[in-house]
Amino acid sequence: MKELFRKRVGNYFLGRTLGEGTYAKVKYGQHVDTGDIVAIKASCCVQVLDKDKLYREGMIDQIKREIAIMKDLHHPNIVDLKEVMASKDKIYMVMEFMSGGELFDKIVSEGPLDEDAARKVFQQMLDALDYCHKLGIYHRDLKPENVLLSATGEVKLSDFGLGALPESSLADGMLRTTCGTPNYVAPEVLARKGYAGGPADIWSLGVCLYVITAGALPFDEPNLGALFSKISKADYHTPAWFSEELAHLLHAILTPKPKER
Repeated sequence: MKELFRKRVGNYFLGRTLGEGTYAKVKYGQHVDTGDIVAIKASCCVQVLDKDKLYREGMIDQIKREIAIMKDLHHPNIVDLKEVMASKDKIYMVMEFMSGGELFDKIVSEGPLDEDAARKVFQQMLDALDYCHKLGIYHRDLKPENVLLSATGEVKLSDFGLGALPESSLADGMLRTTCGTPNYVAPEVLARKGYAGGPADIWSLGVCLYVITAGALPFDEPNLGALFSKISKADYHTPAWFSEELAHLLHAILTPKPKER
């Protein structure tokens, strides 16, 4: 189907909306001169939300943080931020187009991955995290919804809006901000006593591995109190079809003790 472009921003034509959240739309885009296909994330500012609400909810800082982080990241398993533009009321983040969509949607529509396929996904995610951690950058919201796929199944991390830069840590090297998606958050993050970003990301990676192989969450309760209790004790069920190797790997990652991951 031929793409219909209705608007031009800088060197890009904008087409259909690929996704939409509370504060941003993701648009299909094409470079005017080269014809390169990209995804345009247009984050609405003052004209969409009241300034006080933006500052109160910290969204301005989150957008700035995501841009600052993604400008520093250049890895085959991280979505590439090509350009940032701004108008009076919008910020445009030009990112590479990932035609395979979200890993989460693939699991929902096709079911869990077999262990060979999951191993490849896990390794690519781990490579991306290792790269980030060596730079002192931590994702802090790792989940299948924030993992995108290329047409050939290549995996790339995205959405660093809750990420932590090296200067985010306090003098003791610990992070203090409690953030992330509850089902994927490490026990030490919930404890609110400070945590190391690396082990917290690895815990979330372990939850992702469980989800893509089991097709369900390891920790899932109707109320947060019960959920946090299970997470703090690493109380989860291992499906009978998991291989011994996979079960052992998950046991090693999903331990409440960060230094043992």
